[in-house]
Amino acid sequence: MTSSPSLGFAATIDAPLDEAIERTKEALKAEGFGVLTVIDVRETLKQKLDVEMEPYVILGACNPALAWKGLQAEPDLGLLLPCNVTVRQSGDESTVIAVDPEAMLRVAGERPELQAVATEAAERLRRVAASLEGSRT
Repeated sequence: MTSSPSLGFAATIDAPLDEAIERTKEALKAEGFGVLTVIDVRETLKQKLDVEMEPYVILGACNPALAWKGLQAEPDLGLLLPCNVTVRQSGDESTVIAVDPEAMLRVAGERPELQAVATEAAERLRRVAASLEGSRT
């Protein structure tokens, strides 16, 4: 597992995008996250700007129990939800990066009432990235 500078937790998978997405969804599920949204960035940019890029997808992941705890403490937390996970293909490999919820919380300023939720979410997403790191087809 590697870290993207202050943004999240990264893993490299020896697999094409579609397989990497499925593995990522499975790893997220094992940590209590479901995928609420799937944004195909490559397709969107092709349609809107007629530009080409490597395959790139954003998964909007949510752990309902953690989201509920966070929203009870701060109703505006919804602005930082869901936890985005990017999956992008480069050559024969795919890179997965899960956002660091503690880094996102820093955007909102000191919020002690949310720190435990952010820490638990970060630990879970860190385990997702670790479980994917170096996985092979």
